[in-house]
Amino acid sequence: MSDPVQQWKAIGVVGAGSMGSMMTFAFAELGLDVSVWDIEGKNVDKVMNYVKSSKQQFKGKIVGFKNIDEFVHSLEGNGGRKLFMFSITHGNPADSVLAQIKKDLKRGDIILDGGNEYYRRTERRQEELRPLGVSWIGMGVSGGYQSARRGPSLSPGGDRQAIQEALPFLELYSAKDKKTGKPCVTYIGPGGSGHYVKMCHNGIEGGMLSVVCEAWAILHNGLGMSYDDIGDVFTQWSKSGELRNTFLLDIGADICHRRKTAEGDGRGEGVDPAGGYVLDDFLDKVVQDDDNTEGTPLWSIMETAFRHVSAPTMAAAHYLRISSGNRGQRMRVAKKLDFPPSKPLQVKDKKAFIETLRRAVYASFLSSYCEGLELIARASADEKWNVDLGKCIQIWRAGCIIQSEAIADMLQPVLAQDVQIMNIKLIDEVSRDLHANYDALKEIVLRCVEVDAYVPCLSASLEYLKYESSVMLPTQFMEAEMDYFGSHGYWKPCKPGEDPGKVKKGPHHYEWKPAT
Repeated sequence: MSDPVQQWKAIGVVGAGSMGSMMTFAFAELGLDVSVWDIEGKNVDKVMNYVKSSKQQFKGKIVGFKNIDEFVHSLEGNGGRKLFMFSITHGNPADSVLAQIKKDLKRGDIILDGGNEYYRRTERRQEELRPLGVSWIGMGVSGGYQSARRGPSLSPGGDRQAIQEALPFLELYSAKDKKTGKPCVTYIGPGGSGHYVKMCHNGIEGGMLSVVCEAWAILHNGLGMSYDDIGDVFTQWSKSGELRNTFLLDIGADICHRRKTAEGDGRGEGVDPAGGYVLDDFLDKVVQDDDNTEGTPLWSIMETAFRHVSAPTMAAAHYLRISSGNRGQRMRVAKKLDFPPSKPLQVKDKKAFIETLRRAVYASFLSSYCEGLELIARASADEKWNVDLGKCIQIWRAGCIIQSEAIADMLQPVLAQDVQIMNIKLIDEVSRDLHANYDALKEIVLRCVEVDAYVPCLSASLEYLKYESSVMLPTQFMEAEMDYFGSHGYWKPCKPGEDPGKVKKGPHHYEWKPAT
């Protein structure tokens, strides 16, 4: 196999924000010459100032550009074909840049879109560039700016041949699974499948993020535990068992232990001679959904409704974030409703309760995984992408936010054998673990409801497992009411051919009240 660095020699990075700048340094460290451009000249200056002041010696050259035409032309003397990495905001910004560089694109050029883009826009750009012989690859890049620097999880989708040509370089750049050394990147499928998988990853991530913050609040507000003690609990959970090597728990422990210093870190806030916690500087609002800088959680919830996939854990997480961002409204509503605040939990055996919470967190994590994977499976079938769910688990083993070794160890061997499975809960190992931890999830939700604690995702996961496993739901009565006012039709229980029957409108109608 040829040297992937020599194969391309140079790459053009569009966007010099937190992700793009880290990619720039990573590519140069691998040996590529990197041209970097950003619509904000100050971002380019920041990158170049770092290069000049850094003691690090990069193997490849880094050159910053503020003129986009000069930026594109700088890539033309390296073997004829051009390779780009886009790291900019989804939607119009990417379209605007493409419009500016399109005249200089040539057959064989490859654009890797590493932004969190809506998959239909990715497919539109692929079709736009197809007549030119230019490949637009929708590639999810997961792990945040730290992983962008040291190796992220990558999910490229689009033209297979183009991806195979770029894959040696992407394998060199990507994170590596610590257990096997395998790169956390693979060909996902055609069209917008790469961005779709990243979108679902972010949906799962939202559910897991919410569960972790709910657990933190239960430990802190419910049990009165200090940040340091909570950090120790998260560390212990991530050491072994069903939550072993879970990224969000590992960074959660770091957050809980991190204290401010008298002099600060020289890059941000966190100045406190008394050595208080950095966490106390954070307000309780997440605004990335409200200001439209992050679209993937919204799109994932839209897709669950469109594809008819039940995903309440992911949805509850999204709506919690929306409410958190609207803090001004919350403060006004709080005065109007005057509900009681969360109260401390009365626990006789603290150690046993924390173990029950650990099991509940695992059950909710696993629910989020089920929801996200089932969404990928449904879309793959609908779009004829033939996405290998086992390979999705492989690329999520390192470099990404939803890393969870135990879940990966359980799911990957099964999914690698049957990529067509549509309901993850039908996997024996998954149903076994959900059954084994259902009582813990139920106990935590019950106890938290009693003290008015905030558990939207834990409670949504509980209800999800209940109604997904029910053989007779209260929707029996709903069906009757819909037939009453809308003549919607219904199926009959215990009748061969009708129960369970097809997922379509029933053949029967009862004339509850004649319209004439």
